[in-house]
Amino acid sequence: MALAAVARDGRGIFLGASALVLNGITDPETAEVLACREGFVLAADLMISRVRIASDCAGAVQSLEGSEMSRYGHVIREIKAAMASFEEAVVVYEGRASNIDAHTLSRSLIYKSEGRHVWFFDPPDR
Repeated sequence: MALAAVARDGRGIFLGASALVLNGITDPETAEVLACREGFVLAADLMISRVRIASDCAGAVQSLEGSEMSRYGHVIREIKAAMASFEEAVVVYEGRASNIDAHTLSRSLIYKSEGRHVWFFDPPDR
């Protein structure tokens, strides 16, 4: 499985991208929560102080908004701790069209080596 995050400024200018290629994750909602975490990691790498993560998975967004524990509760706790380090940090539900770049990138990396892949300044070749 591969998941990705793409950072853009308020004008839509590319700032950076990162992707994780993992083995053994089969649940789409868990993958989306991990993608949200990767988005915050990328924002920290880029030293961005105001972060807006868009997800097309309502269950993942609800888990981040709530206080209940789930099968990926430990990741939710990690994300909430990371969110506190930003001046502003939100996760919102939006349709897939809002994060098509991340979906396209993740699909292009499915057969790459496991681990984290990062691009700064120039978008990755897909």
